[in-house]
Amino acid sequence: MNTVLLVLAGGACGAVARYSIGLAAGPHQSRPFHWGTFLANMAACLVLGFLTEAGGDDALGAPGQALLATGFCGALSTWSTFSHEVLATAGGRRTAAAAGYLLVTVAAGLALSFAGSAVAAALW
Repeated sequence: MNTVLLVLAGGACGAVARYSIGLAAGPHQSRPFHWGTFLANMAACLVLGFLTEAGGDDALGAPGQALLATGFCGALSTWSTFSHEVLATAGGRRTAAAAGYLLVTVAAGLALSFAGSAVAAALW
């Protein structure tokens, strides 16, 4: 039960962070590039990359991983919104823009995951 509460607490913080990023990016939102979703997902990739490496040495332990990786990053990242945005953009006959958004998001997300992991490896 304690693990569930840690995931819940992390998820609440991640959801608020996701919402705040969307609000901050709101004035800069332009179709087809969805800045709020992109920035939230990139932050989650960076943090999760860091936590994956840090968790490999069990520096955070299971409670820390439940709170931060599962809860916070799980709520901060938003694959379903990203998928919907790609689909809606492509459905609006902007296939090239949808493909660009998809490719940039996946490539940058992977790069930031590796960067987060490298930072954690350098610190531990």
